[in-house]
Amino acid sequence: MEESTMANFFDKIKQSATKVTDKAQQTIELSKLTSQISAKKKEIDKLLHLIGGEAYHAFSNEDLMQAEPRIAQFSKEIKAIQEEIELLEIKVKELKNEKECTCGKVVPLDTKFCPVCGNKFEPQITSVDVIPEGTEVVVSECPVCHAALQPDAKFCESCGCKVVS
Repeated sequence: MEESTMANFFDKIKQSATKVTDKAQQTIELSKLTSQISAKKKEIDKLLHLIGGEAYHAFSNEDLMQAEPRIAQFSKEIKAIQEEIELLEIKVKELKNEKECTCGKVVPLDTKFCPVCGNKFEPQITSVDVIPEGTEVVVSECPVCHAALQPDAKFCESCGCKVVS
């Protein structure tokens, strides 16, 4: 009896250590993503500064049209960076197990209806790595809602997602 108590004790320690490690990795990943978002926002600030400089220079020369091509190029770069930021912010929400409603409310990932506006959330399909054809895969949880799956399931009982197996 004492052996099983000790084994149980060590199992709990091992589980706790695994949770701490996972949480630390998540924190590191969140820090990296936040840092990338911050760097991209600084790039946008520099481009906005350049746009202002181009506009002022053209104004000083009394020919605003001369600035248009450069301003258009800087604006395209800003738009591309903003799209990159949006993707990074989606990754941050995924790591935090959150999603954003159309009304702007951030809610837990498993929320089915927004508590602010009542919007019904469609099941989210997250990015899944491509698995080479012919590779046998055993799926024990749904890749979308993370619900436990029956061994022979072709669809998730919780969200209806098709299960690749």
